[in-house]
Amino acid sequence: MAFEVLLPKLDFAMAEGTVSEWFAQDGATVKAGAPLYALETGKAVQEVEAPASGTLKILVPVGEAYPVGTVLATIE
Repeated sequence: MAFEVLLPKLDFAMAEGTVSEWFAQDGATVKAGAPLYALETGKAVQEVEAPASGTLKILVPVGEAYPVGTVLATIE
């Protein structure tokens, strides 16, 4: 079963964010708790950790803004 990696809401006013960098490539094996991507908001850039271990399937490219709750990737 695939685990969905959602764009998190980091503060009350946050409506969207931009993935500025993926730290693992599509198809790579990732470990829960390891840095997965950099999330840019209007206030800062923050590293977001992988929520699960498995094979990463990236669904969105870097550099585009997406609303909170968007599925950015899956981990199987």
